[in-house]
Amino acid sequence: MEAAGLVTIRSQVSVSETIDRIVAGATRRGLIVFARIDHADGAGKVGMRLRPTELVIFGHPRGGTPLMIDRQTAGIDLPVKALAWQDAEGKVWLTYNDARWLMERHGLGPQSVDAVDAIAAGLSLLAEEATAP
Repeated sequence: MEAAGLVTIRSQVSVSETIDRIVAGATRRGLIVFARIDHADGAGKVGMRLRPTELVIFGHPRGGTPLMIDRQTAGIDLPVKALAWQDAEGKVWLTYNDARWLMERHGLGPQSVDAVDAIAAGLSLLAEEATAP
């Protein structure tokens, strides 16, 4: 069952390539890539096995700051994140928070609508580019 507030789409490329494409697209658009985390690598370092799973954290203060000015608790979900992961059948997926869900989660007001819409549109575009064949 899909968790509330998450968007998950099928990727046609590997986990690493999906995240490479997110990083490239974000960078090309002037966003800041704060971190890239290889969860499977981390699991391996403690003797555990995890299917390929990578997280990238990215954004820009122009997008997130208005949300935090509205409600500082929005900072727990910012900068935005995208998780590429491989399921037990070998399919690759990309999951990210639905920006519009953040409005509900944090009780953001009407002054945040434009910023949330921009974040949602940007995430959708990056996700489409990252998961295409």
